[in-house]
Amino acid sequence: MKALLILGLLLLSVAVQGKKFERCELARTLKKFGLAGYKGISLANWMCLTYGESRYNTQVTNYNPRSKSTDYGLFQINSKWWCNDGKTPKAVNGCGISCSALLKDDITQAVACAKKIVSQQGITAWVAWKNNCKNRDLTNYVKGCGV
Repeated sequence: MKALLILGLLLLSVAVQGKKFERCELARTLKKFGLAGYKGISLANWMCLTYGESRYNTQVTNYNPRSKSTDYGLFQINSKWWCNDGKTPKAVNGCGISCSALLKDDITQAVACAKKIVSQQGITAWVAWKNNCKNRDLTNYVKGCGV
């Protein structure tokens, strides 16, 4: 019985830890979630965005002292506007989700929130996209991935 409990706890900790995607694995996953061509945005742009924001890692967080907010997960979605972390002052929670949901290896909620952000503000909502991806050749982000 103890062995089953320990195994269960180990599996739970793995499930909550998040994931660092390999490039092609993420390209295929984002395509599966309908991001290729979503609102006219190529899969290569999404790949560049997520690389610039999180290096394809769902566990990344970055605190913003000026706004007292935090960016979460693969897309670095901000707690001031899009998710609830229970500590950001005057948070809006535009996606109606907990920020901790953005740190999971299951990126379903993160993708849904990213789609909402793009629908309302466009891809230029992400500074990393503007600084690293805009007007650049992004073919290497999807090259050899079969997507």
